[in-house]
Amino acid sequence: MVTEKNGWTIWSVSGRLDRLTSVKVGEEADKVFATAEKFAVEMSGLEYLSSAGIRILLSLTKKAKAEGKDFALVGAAGMVKAVLVETRMDMFAKIFGSTEELP
Repeated sequence: MVTEKNGWTIWSVSGRLDRLTSVKVGEEADKVFATAEKFAVEMSGLEYLSSAGIRILLSLTKKAKAEGKDFALVGAAGMVKAVLVETRMDMFAKIFGSTEELP
């Protein structure tokens, strides 16, 4: 699902982001990202995040940096939030608790 807020394109991902879903999810993310000026991945519905999912997020952060786009991760909780902390994703992307916090 894609929504807009304050100039941000907010792409919601849910369920699992792992090696079984990463190709399809990555392709969808790329399509939405291509038309966004500011891109946020809303993760409150995400239950599981593997290294394959982290690769997608890192790819998006690299594209955002190369294209001068704002990029953020939003709403991660539980295991997903723990994975983001352990992988130090905050070094690559802005992380917010909810879409209400997006600047």
